[in-house]
Amino acid sequence: MRILRPIVFVFALACAAARGAPVEVRDDYGKTLQLAAPAQRIVSLAPHLTELLFAAGAGAQVVGVSDFSDYPAAARALPRVASATGVDLEAVLALEPDLVVAWPQAATRRAIDRLETLGLPIYRSEPRRLEQIPVTIERFGTLTGQSAAAQLAADAFRRRAAQLAARYSDRDPVDVFYQVWNRPMVTVNGAHLISRIIKLCGGRNVFAALPLLAPEIDREAVLAANPEVIIASGAGDTRPSWLDQWKNFPQLRAARADQLYAMPADLLQRHTPRILDGAERLCVILETARNARQSVK
Repeated sequence: MRILRPIVFVFALACAAARGAPVEVRDDYGKTLQLAAPAQRIVSLAPHLTELLFAAGAGAQVVGVSDFSDYPAAARALPRVASATGVDLEAVLALEPDLVVAWPQAATRRAIDRLETLGLPIYRSEPRRLEQIPVTIERFGTLTGQSAAAQLAADAFRRRAAQLAARYSDRDPVDVFYQVWNRPMVTVNGAHLISRIIKLCGGRNVFAALPLLAPEIDREAVLAANPEVIIASGAGDTRPSWLDQWKNFPQLRAARADQLYAMPADLLQRHTPRILDGAERLCVILETARNARQSVK
């Protein structure tokens, strides 16, 4: 028996090494998540979380995603188990995940809590600041055993964000109205990540002081704010037809100077590495507005 004990111990160590060591991270809600080994079967319940998992090097470990998980291309072939309005609990359980990453919203929060009561490990994510995006990538790297790849991606994100801030954040401020949608008319306040990117580019969100994160406003509020630039996201990559309706109000500085721009929604409204592609576009837009201002003078 004494001879067998070292052999059994070595075998147990080998099995543990094959599975990977235990991992532990804290999610965006302050809850500590512990896994006995890095996750190998992951379900993502939001498009931006799918993209972040791929960015962390864990794309091959993702077995189920939510609707509109369309980036990168490999994500499009994965089974759909959730939407913005709900989660298919049976479909999630059938995939036998060892990790679920989720963005709790009013329509999905109860389902996410139910999955947790059924014994599934849940990582809840809600990045609201630019610096939380690389942190999330690093945490996903830890949870999935892809720390090296995740660290490279996180470091690259930080370098690029710092370069944009160094180049644009101290430029002359430009008053910006970011229009998420038309009916109802929706914008963002100063706590929203989009507003923080406007600031990074040397812009000033004219609705930063509103109390709600994504408040509804009306035309009169926009006319009173009189922004120099209007940026509209709309749906997909096409220019929203309602953006050019602001040309009917020449009293607006943005309309008078033809500073009406469309922004692909995914580039600023998904909290992923591609948000810096959107930030770069936005910074160029605001620089164009500054140059137009100077030419008028």
